[in-house]
Amino acid sequence: MAEWFEDWFDADYAALYAHRDAGEAALAVATALREAPELARGPVLDLACGGGRHLAELRKVNADAFGIDLSAALLSLAPAHLHPWLLRADMRRLPVKPGLSGITLWFTPFGYFADGENEALLRALSGLLHPGGVLLMDYLNATELERTLVSEDTIERSGIRVTSRRRIEHGRVIKEMDLHRLATGETRQARESVRVYEPREVEAMAEKAELRLRKTLGTYGGEAFHGASPRWIAVFEK
Repeated sequence: MAEWFEDWFDADYAALYAHRDAGEAALAVATALREAPELARGPVLDLACGGGRHLAELRKVNADAFGIDLSAALLSLAPAHLHPWLLRADMRRLPVKPGLSGITLWFTPFGYFADGENEALLRALSGLLHPGGVLLMDYLNATELERTLVSEDTIERSGIRVTSRRRIEHGRVIKEMDLHRLATGETRQARESVRVYEPREVEAMAEKAELRLRKTLGTYGGEAFHGASPRWIAVFEK
């Protein structure tokens, strides 16, 4: 049976998350470059890059930046000028040599797997960085997620009506969706399942992977992290 992330990241996903746009990416990357100027030089991997909205911004200042994603559908949506700098691969088996200046993980691509695999991923990413390299992780804020979780809702976006049911179970936030394409009447189901870690838990895993926390932020604009922040954005250095 395929994992949820092998089936879900396609054109429907891109349509439903279209509000996560180039403007948001430009703001996030500008903030990242202020806090981690290492991302502006040398080989930098945008991991789980999707259609490349963050990579497009990063490549404006770093011609050595490249992206990797598992989804052929999302990679195909990237602008043509990015295609030479995109690879399709599973993040657990990256075809990348050590010596990177930086790695970015935008919009919660961490936590897809069981604890052991998540820990192994952090160790592997650390091993790809040269000493002084940085890893930027854009992750959910567990406290705010649990406080604001909406158990069920229905929205219409980009010609799709989607009913979502959410719950936290066994330390994972699970989202099950019924999608209905309004133009054709087609329906499908999709699912997301992400491990919910408290910041201290991620920091402990990172420390074991020889990554030192430099700074945490709570928004893409660079505001300091606090309990009600919408995101937990951490900059680690090797």
